[in-house]
Amino acid sequence: MKKIEEKKKKKQNALLETAYKLFTHKGFQKTSIADIAHEAGVAKGTFYLYFKDKTDIHYKLIAHKAAALFKRAYAELMEQNILIFEDQIIFLLDQMIEELVKNPTLLRLISKHLGWGIFKDSLVEPIDDAQRNIYDIYMKLLKNSGHNFREPEVMIYMIIELLGGCCYNSILMNQPKPIDEMKPYLYETIRMIIKNHEI
Repeated sequence: MKKIEEKKKKKQNALLETAYKLFTHKGFQKTSIADIAHEAGVAKGTFYLYFKDKTDIHYKLIAHKAAALFKRAYAELMEQNILIFEDQIIFLLDQMIEELVKNPTLLRLISKHLGWGIFKDSLVEPIDDAQRNIYDIYMKLLKNSGHNFREPEVMIYMIIELLGGCCYNSILMNQPKPIDEMKPYLYETIRMIIKNHEI
């Protein structure tokens, strides 16, 4: 049974990685399901065992890549001795920003399309452990903060949207300033969002 599951996971990952390559090189509109299946080395029908349609794999790919980005940042956080919740969030965001600076292709995929709605929907039917655990990690950080927050989902929604918009414009276009110059403003605003949600 384990071998069957591993084989299925391998095919699913091949489809996701192929979709990532094609979407970022050819574009979403110019990529077909047949292209994805062919490049991944599977039959077209196999695609539909894992994804409903091209939009489904697109959203799941975005959530998959964003969750993996968050998990890598969280692993770095666990190596630190940062106890204050706001500082933990800023550290996580800084780690993610630095990775996006190094990988503008990933930034283009994530920031233009990732919203809390898409992200949360992907958590209902997670396709891997990174997605399955990300909401739990966020809730754990909140619980261990020693503070109570009203509307924690609204709070993270505001932070995600702010981060996505700032990163896209600042990293890719240096607008209104390069990301290193934007970070102090971004982090100050995020601290204010967190403070405004404290009870």
